[in-house]
Amino acid sequence: MLDTKEPNDEPIDSYVYDPNNPITISMGHKELWSLAQTMKDRISVEQRADVLVYATSNLEKDLEITGPITVTLFAASSARDTDFTAALVDVFPDGYTHMIQEGIVRARYRDSDSKASLIEPGKIYQYTIDLWATSYVIKQGHRIRVEISSSNFNRWDRNPNTGHEFGMDADTVKATQTIYHDGQHPSHSTLPIIPR
Repeated sequence: MLDTKEPNDEPIDSYVYDPNNPITISMGHKELWSLAQTMKDRISVEQRADVLVYATSNLEKDLEITGPITVTLFAASSARDTDFTAALVDVFPDGYTHMIQEGIVRARYRDSDSKASLIEPGKIYQYTIDLWATSYVIKQGHRIRVEISSSNFNRWDRNPNTGHEFGMDADTVKATQTIYHDGQHPSHSTLPIIPR
């Protein structure tokens, strides 16, 4: 459930990210990323076992989002390096899902864009995923959905989870990803809501 209440004691959520079976959302190697990609229905993505889905109830009135969007995750991984992805989705009353914005963070660059620092397997870290900025109105009766995963190939290169330098080997490692959203680890989305 996605809502504005402060979290209490809540169970963790987890999934296994396999670099050899990444989420693939591209429209084809000759297609450019465009409005058509943004409009793509995401139901098949959300049904995967390696995607966590959190949604609001139906909105009681139109909701305008204008400005920068972030997702803050408190997460642990069994790997020494991995990725976390987030997507903000508009869910229509008929079930159609429209991706609004998306972003990614590579664990080794969680604190700096230029200085790599591998993670300790099993340790909880805070990650900020930048979903960039947009201006979008989610209509009354629709729902807001946030998807959390670890890949979006071939938009972003898949992380092999080894912790090795990229392009230096062909190894891959499956990673168990654990997402926390309790009082001490309040994973959340930050949306710039404009009063209407």
